[in-house]
Amino acid sequence: MSADAGVKKGFMSWYFQSNLLIRILIGLVLGAVVGIALGAADPALAKGFSNNARFFGDLFIRLLKMIMVPVVFFSLVGGAASIAPSHLGRVGVKILAFYLITSAVAVLIGLILANFIQPGLNFNVAGDPAAQVTVRTAPSLGAVILAIIPTNPVESLAKGDVLPIIFFSICFGVAISLVKDATNAKTAQAAEVLFETFTAAADTMYKIVAGVMQYAPVGVFVLIAIVFAEQGSKAIGPLLLVTLTVYIGLTIHLVVCYGGCLGVFGLGLGAFLRKATQPMITAFVTRSSSGTLPITLRATEERMGAPRSIASFSLPLGATINMDGTAIYLGVCAMFIGYATNAPLTLAQQAIVVVTATLASIGTAGVPGAGAIMLLMVMESIGMEVQAGTAIAAAYAMILGIDALLDMGRTSLNVTGDMVGTVIIAKQEKTLDQAVWDAK
Repeated sequence: MSADAGVKKGFMSWYFQSNLLIRILIGLVLGAVVGIALGAADPALAKGFSNNARFFGDLFIRLLKMIMVPVVFFSLVGGAASIAPSHLGRVGVKILAFYLITSAVAVLIGLILANFIQPGLNFNVAGDPAAQVTVRTAPSLGAVILAIIPTNPVESLAKGDVLPIIFFSICFGVAISLVKDATNAKTAQAAEVLFETFTAAADTMYKIVAGVMQYAPVGVFVLIAIVFAEQGSKAIGPLLLVTLTVYIGLTIHLVVCYGGCLGVFGLGLGAFLRKATQPMITAFVTRSSSGTLPITLRATEERMGAPRSIASFSLPLGATINMDGTAIYLGVCAMFIGYATNAPLTLAQQAIVVVTATLASIGTAGVPGAGAIMLLMVMESIGMEVQAGTAIAAAYAMILGIDALLDMGRTSLNVTGDMVGTVIIAKQEKTLDQAVWDAK
């Protein structure tokens, strides 16, 4: 008997071998149907269901919070350490600047749209009254910037402090990269071992993320069913509005930001989109920047004319740290949770979201579902911690229910941004093969 045959007959193989996206969508739809049916049939029955089923939804939230810090720490250290010192010069600075600036612009687009459309306004999502917590006052922007530098990195990791973890991880990763290039062979070898250790740890965490996401259909079903049982069919509108807001933001960023950048360097958006279609569609379907990387590399080299010397550096780096679509998602969803819980974000909180979401998007692993983990970090940075049973957790659960739909669009934009940055830097460095770019 083959190994594959053994797997096919494994425990619950029908579940684990089916498409995760479809399972999550089924959980979303069934949760909404069950919740609405229970609420319409008998409020007491709906309340009993919520009380008894809440454990399974809270379990999912706790699993997500469990993997939040390790995923960010290991993936950021490994990603920063993978940058060769020789590339930390002119090209490295340019591509890093492009990635950071466009991510910040993406967050602003998401926040501006959310302020205008106001998804979740007057929804007043409810949580378990016994679990209600007071929203902490968010610190000032100056305090947030100062707090980026940790006084004790180990303490920051233990407490789950968002920005200090990101800052220290990047510093530690860059330091490993520099030590790998040391003249002392023994020191360089030790640094290489350390790099491989963090890379393996990051890959291990991605396996854990994949395992946690296997529970996502159950968690989504329970959390959404509770929301609809308590809120009724009025929850459908806010979910559709959030999805619409995110996709409008993704489109604006693609046309205005990326199109504008390409236009400045004499590269048309239309020509770019024709050449980038395959990677964009692949990213949309797979929801993985890392998984799409081979197709992205081939498209930028063979169809756009970017040299391998730049593409082989900027694209893997972009798959790790360039997450413009995720940044838009974080801005819109943070605003939605604020509106839905009757605690709209202040301008100071929105400024903090810009800083945190920009940096958090750098720490977002290029795997399906990682953006939902980053949303936890963004909410905590503005004093709105996602605690099981609270209204904030209920609003967050609604986002989880549609996260797969949002993930497809944001991943496609993430990959698109990687390619835009690559061809722009190649053009600016006068290494773009214009004949390949001009070819149909």
